Amino acid sequence: MKYNRGTSRKNREKHVSKKRRGSVRLPAIKLKVKKGDTVKVLSGKDKGKTGEVLRALPRENKIVVDGVNVAKRHLKKTGRGQSGRIVERPMPIHASNVALASKPAKEAKPKKKAA
Repeated sequence: MKYNRGTSRKNREKHVSKKRRGSVRLPAIKLKVKKGDTVKVLSGKDKGKTGEVLRALPRENKIVVDGVNVAKRHLKKTGRGQSGRIVERPMPIHASNVALASKPAKEAKPKKKAA
């Protein structure tokens, strides 16, 4: 791949696909959710579903939610007597497509006065 003489390495890497960038690391983004939180999906094919966050990927600004964005993966056999199988695995979704699920709020009740 040829580049113009005047382009710096930084500018060249902007025009190269993610797989070819190699050593360039994206900065980690602070996510609003963390592992173990219950979230609700706001957009996409799984809109309205709720689930628990299994993994957070801050460098990619994505999260993995249990039961959301499930894809089927084909596994090869791993030894004698084993057969190949199809596994359903939750895939990452963008963090902006989820919101923290509202936890049941404890309503403020007036205290009973002791008689």
